Amino acid sequence: MTGPVLVLGARSDIGRAIARRYAEAGHPLVLAARRAGTLEPDRADLQVRYGIRAELAEFDVTAEPDRFFAGLADPPGTVIMVAGDNGDQARSEAEDGMAELVMRTNYLGPARFLLAAARVMEARGGCIIGISSVAGDRGRKANFVYGSAKAGLTALLAGLRGRLHGRVQVITVKPGFVATRMTAGMDLPARLTAQPGEVARAVFDAQANGRDVIYVRPIWRLIMLVIRHIPERIFKRMSI
Repeated sequence: MTGPVLVLGARSDIGRAIARRYAEAGHPLVLAARRAGTLEPDRADLQVRYGIRAELAEFDVTAEPDRFFAGLADPPGTVIMVAGDNGDQARSEAEDGMAELVMRTNYLGPARFLLAAARVMEARGGCIIGISSVAGDRGRKANFVYGSAKAGLTALLAGLRGRLHGRVQVITVKPGFVATRMTAGMDLPARLTAQPGEVARAVFDAQANGRDVIYVRPIWRLIMLVIRHIPERIFKRMSI
């Protein structure tokens, strides 16, 4: 791998865990987030603890991506898009602004940055990793606004994988439930819920093993296979 690992959304629990896993393996890092300066303790700890070079970059998923990449000291060898937000389904249905925010944060913004990453990396190679969601596998009444955005991200990653085949590795990651600050207080089933460190290990191993699409906990692959094949006339009546 040439060039640092760029973590877009490094403030999140998953982003922090991913940064730590790559640092453990000796890879230089760029931690990108809004108010990036507040991540200085993380940067300093990773640099001292693992003896790697770690830098900070100011990042907003709604900002101009080509300018962001042009401002980096070194072109990244791996780009990992972690930015996203679960949003609020009820508010998204009731408020146009909330629906737009969910779509912009989970699809439009990440898509623009990953397309920009592809332009940077196409000639020199590397790896693009997108954290998508099982929610994008089929629209469900419980979270279809968020799910529609993640479905778009999944489709974009699949298209990039074909477009860049042989030059840039592109990986789609579907974590399922993850125990983070964002899901604190939710009653999540233990067997289906990963920890941030588990997601980080799955991401790292997927890149090392040349994987294309991974479900962090394999049981989700079976669950979503079943859900995708339920006939629509039945599915529309189900409360899932």
